[in-house]
Amino acid sequence: MSRPTARPSAASVRRSDTKRPAQENDKDQPLIDDIRLLGRILGDVIREQEGAPAFELIERIRQLSVAFRRHDDHDADRALKKLLKGLSGDQTVSVIRAFTYFSHLANLAEDRHHIRRRAVHERAGALQEGSLALALQRLKSAGIAPATVLGMLEHSHISPVLTAHPTEVQRKSILDAERAIARLLNDRDNRLPRELADIEAQIRARVTQLWQTRLLRFTKLTVADEIENALSYYEATFLTQIPRLYQELEDGLGTADQGAPDIPPFLRMGQWIGGDRDGNPFVTVDTLQLALHSQAEMVLRHHLTQVHLMGSELSMSAILTPVSPAMQALAERSPDTNAHRQDEPYRRALTGIYARLAATLTELTGKEAARHAVAPQDPYLSATEFLADLRTIEASLMANHGVALARARLRPLIRAVQVFGFHLATIDLRQSSDKHEAVVAELLSTARIAPDYSGLDEASKCALLLQQLNDARPLRVLGVEYSEHARSELAIFEAARLGRERFGTQAIRHCIISHTETVSDLLEVLILQKETGLMRGLLSEDATCDLIVVPLFETIEDLRNAAPIMRDYYALPGVRSMVLRGQPGGYHEQDIMLGYSDSNKDGGIFTSNWELYRAELALVDLFNTLNQEEDRPPPSAGAGKGRGGKAATVLPGVGAQRIQLRMFHGRGGTVGRGGGPSYQAILAQPPGTVRGQIRLTEQGEVIGSKYANPEIGRRNLETLVAATLEATLLPTTRNAPQAFLQAAAELSRLSMGAYRTLVYDTPRFAEYFFSATPIREIAELNIGSRPASRKATQKIEDLRAIPWGFSWGQCRLTLPGWYGFGTAVETFLQQNGPQGVDAQTTLLKKMVKQWPFFSTLLSNMDMVLAKSDLALASRYAELVDDKRLRKQVFTAIESEWHRTARALSLITGEEQRLVNNAALRRSITHRFPYIDPLHHVQVELIRRYRAGAQDPESDGKVRRGIHISINGIAAGLRNTG
Repeated sequence: MSRPTARPSAASVRRSDTKRPAQENDKDQPLIDDIRLLGRILGDVIREQEGAPAFELIERIRQLSVAFRRHDDHDADRALKKLLKGLSGDQTVSVIRAFTYFSHLANLAEDRHHIRRRAVHERAGALQEGSLALALQRLKSAGIAPATVLGMLEHSHISPVLTAHPTEVQRKSILDAERAIARLLNDRDNRLPRELADIEAQIRARVTQLWQTRLLRFTKLTVADEIENALSYYEATFLTQIPRLYQELEDGLGTADQGAPDIPPFLRMGQWIGGDRDGNPFVTVDTLQLALHSQAEMVLRHHLTQVHLMGSELSMSAILTPVSPAMQALAERSPDTNAHRQDEPYRRALTGIYARLAATLTELTGKEAARHAVAPQDPYLSATEFLADLRTIEASLMANHGVALARARLRPLIRAVQVFGFHLATIDLRQSSDKHEAVVAELLSTARIAPDYSGLDEASKCALLLQQLNDARPLRVLGVEYSEHARSELAIFEAARLGRERFGTQAIRHCIISHTETVSDLLEVLILQKETGLMRGLLSEDATCDLIVVPLFETIEDLRNAAPIMRDYYALPGVRSMVLRGQPGGYHEQDIMLGYSDSNKDGGIFTSNWELYRAELALVDLFNTLNQEEDRPPPSAGAGKGRGGKAATVLPGVGAQRIQLRMFHGRGGTVGRGGGPSYQAILAQPPGTVRGQIRLTEQGEVIGSKYANPEIGRRNLETLVAATLEATLLPTTRNAPQAFLQAAAELSRLSMGAYRTLVYDTPRFAEYFFSATPIREIAELNIGSRPASRKATQKIEDLRAIPWGFSWGQCRLTLPGWYGFGTAVETFLQQNGPQGVDAQTTLLKKMVKQWPFFSTLLSNMDMVLAKSDLALASRYAELVDDKRLRKQVFTAIESEWHRTARALSLITGEEQRLVNNAALRRSITHRFPYIDPLHHVQVELIRRYRAGAQDPESDGKVRRGIHISINGIAAGLRNTG
């Protein structure tokens, strides 16, 4: 097969890097030094563990791979192929492990350098884009007072939501060792020479540990494993860094030392692991309960540790400093009678608080605290009670010259209790709409109300469901044995009710409906809540509902129907009143989830983003209208009719309260699945769609790259807060001109046509995909608790969007992130003939300069193209046995790649990729030459594996090598799918 006609943009980035000014190279020298140090240590460990010949083989492969990449050296290409084909099974595993671990170590060095450069900028007073400090400075310059910011935050909700991931590849043992190396790299900065040798020895020990630790799991990842992995990020980052982030915000607004922190707990964590049942038969009531108990144990142990440490710090004697009466009473209630602490009221009080927390841990989880000064007793009934005791201590300190003492540990603990309570993170329930429907159909059939509910038309379904929602009687018949599916689904909702009662209302708040296509999909969830005690009262009269019913609109068609479906839902008698009446705690919220992954797989990158944009605008318009209607004075008795034909009434305690619309963005790791920089993504949201409200999913390797390092984790959380503040209080996005909207609509139509022509209309395209990517091997890897495909077929329609994107990333085509745009632009420019090209080009250039939606989308495509590599992708294409099919599909992909690259250059005026992304350009320069060998070896091993190994032992080594290479490439690219 012919070599691609032009090198990919990653190579262009590399070549342009050689011309960087000396000053920029000097800035990167510490990074280069760290990478060299880690590479040298890894090389020494390989020599020691595997022998000099193994090290020399690895080095030879690296040299040939670099020559192939940097110089288009065809002799190196041939030599590399010959060398790889001659490797034994043991040699290939050794080579792959070496380059995989180098990718992991290079990531650690990059993270350290990012923190280092951030510190340099801050010390110089140069505030970086996306920082909280810069956002607050912009608010101040715009004349926005701190009181206005606090008022906005009072009604805000920002929540990153960690989700389980079918392609998660990191083991916790590996993560823990890498975190230790990251801490040691941090310790190296500003140390004396004699101390550096000791730190290097400790790094060598951890690298040795990595080399001797198994990368892969022997068994498939379970939901329990996923829960444990997710909790490690709370322990490492969220529990400590989120309070620090609040402290920075308080300092920036000047509220930190004015008594109790005034900033409400607007930033909270969400979790899908344990509650996401969509396509995962292994998530049951048991896993939901395990998640609730595990999360409670994690956060309670954190609180216990902080109370214990605070007891050693608040040693003040009542002889030397007074305490408040409330504080004295708290100390007197403590069971601590130790004579040595009789004059130390804070310590006595904290001993009592610890005893209550320890009893709470046992009460909620059945576990024991690590230490006991006195016996556990009198458990807290809620986190609010615990918080009240901490507030008593705080008030006493503040009144008696103890501000510094309160700030050190007490304030962060207070903030942790506000944010994490006794539940740690809100667990979302998620299930597919057809699964809900099956349960409701069985309930109705068994109750002899509707023998064939699923066969009814939509209007009849809604009428029947409304009738049942206005009937106080339950549908379940005592003594009847329902199906396993019905029992399992109902048990989930019942566990949610008990979980909220036990761990607090924040423990579970949302019920997400995948594949929402009709209004009845939403009503069915209300029925299930009614049957399990989560909904009380009659819908048309006084209903309250504990869980927010959250539709998830995923495909292009679903996104187009989102606003009409929600309009019809809120037009039903009682729905709007139920939401306005609020969930317990005074919430009047409607979350709507938007799916990036399936919409992209359905229509391509541009159409997916465009339809998401349009859906958001339509939903905002709808809820603005609903709230305007609610704001109007009520008509006099008998003067008007509501939508349901009944006289309009004023709800007790509601008045002019408004429904708070919150978009929940189902973003993935890759650009093709909605990934990319969060700061720019939030600022590029359509006008009026943020308003202090945003939830977004964090998935797969993105969780590790964003949150494994505590400092990096806090900075990533900071960008979410900064972007939300700016998008809400400094809206830079205005309604786009009609010409922009028309152009985007046409580009979407053309792009979707080109994308679907390739993916859905090209004969045997699925065969090409399953041959030219590692999708088959990914499906076999023990890297997730759910299957890669929804059905046992090789249809693209049935494949989950995550492994779809993962596979294209592994073969370095990243096709979901750019395909179709080049054809769309080319056709768009020619639509009005040659004389219209200049005008259309001018329009597109104006769009990229003036419209954040368009500029952010193109920036993300630019990033994806830079990570792609046609030369490497051509290696994977050689795995397709049918040469005619291989040439047909790869030629089409290659041609579109070049069209897209030309389109980006034409519109942005930049010939090279990543001109405005120095960090990623630096990353590609230093890391990608070491990822390339993994691709070369992976292709060779896939070829062997699919051809059939000679014996079981050899087959096992080949398979193991493929799976390790998947890990290494995913780590090197820093996203999966």
